[in-house]
Amino acid sequence: MRVAIVNDLLMAVEVLRRVLAAVGDYEIAWIAYNGAEAVEKCAADLPDLVLMDLIMPVMDGVQATCTIMRETPCAILVVTASVRGNAAKVFEAMGCGALDAVATPVLGPEGKIEGGAELLKKIKTISRLIGKPVANEKPGSPRVLPRSAPQLVAIGSSTGGPRALAEILSRLPEDFRASIVIVQHVDVQFAGGLAEWLNEQTHLTVTVASGGQTLREGMVYVAGTNDHLVIGSDLALHYTPEPRDYPYRPSVDTFFFSVEKHWPGKSVAVLLTGMGRDGAKGLLGLKRAGWHTIAQDEQTSIVYGMPRAAAEMGAAVEILPLDRIAESIARHMRSEEVAYLGG
Repeated sequence: MRVAIVNDLLMAVEVLRRVLAAVGDYEIAWIAYNGAEAVEKCAADLPDLVLMDLIMPVMDGVQATCTIMRETPCAILVVTASVRGNAAKVFEAMGCGALDAVATPVLGPEGKIEGGAELLKKIKTISRLIGKPVANEKPGSPRVLPRSAPQLVAIGSSTGGPRALAEILSRLPEDFRASIVIVQHVDVQFAGGLAEWLNEQTHLTVTVASGGQTLREGMVYVAGTNDHLVIGSDLALHYTPEPRDYPYRPSVDTFFFSVEKHWPGKSVAVLLTGMGRDGAKGLLGLKRAGWHTIAQDEQTSIVYGMPRAAAEMGAAVEILPLDRIAESIARHMRSEEVAYLGG
């Protein structure tokens, strides 16, 4: 795989070069020392993956990511030393199309590189996302809704997801009563920051999902570890490492399958912008089980991969632009509540 490095610090560039060279499977396509140079080089020689720093002169990593994804789209991994201190910038870059983010490896005592393994793990995952779809487990079957279970909105998203999620949550009504569970492809170190950032975009309460947690009306739960978030037979949230060979962590399909198997109602499931096919089979299973399923349309998706897969297999009842998804969710929730109350 041909990898490009974008970083204004010579030491960081050298460390990244050493980490890639130690594996032997990656070819360095080119090196750029600011975002503007990266945009130019992507236009002239498109790599398979760009390792994009955030804080740089001339043009920062957020603007460079947005420009590249608009003009010459390719896989981008944000690699920056200031991931926690610049969470908002990380989410901006991911909103424009960056796949994930990781801390820049550093040269430790006695010349030992620290953080290289985590970077290589991210690169390996992205290479699998680019190269092939993933086999999925067989979904289960639905049951009858008990009065104690709230309505559920299940949402899956990846590339461009943070911005899309903020758009949807900001448009839901203040008295929205269903529970919302979000599975966004994001590393565990950014999950808390994502929940905090989304909490600022909506009047609903957004929190990181905890194992054993029971869903409450009007709450938004965001998957918070590199394990998969699932609904258990006790109707509570749980984390599981299985399946271990998924390149998508946490997996939307794994969550959707668990919802179909255990959640005792027929509510709404949404699949948003993202690379690959994660969530499409799970969405199809929920549609067949009687759920109202929505996929984001091509025009408003940063990367039309996951929703495209859902559309191609007929998994979506509706294919909608981003600015109409919240309205559809709210309308369906109201109609379900009226039907439930016998109205």
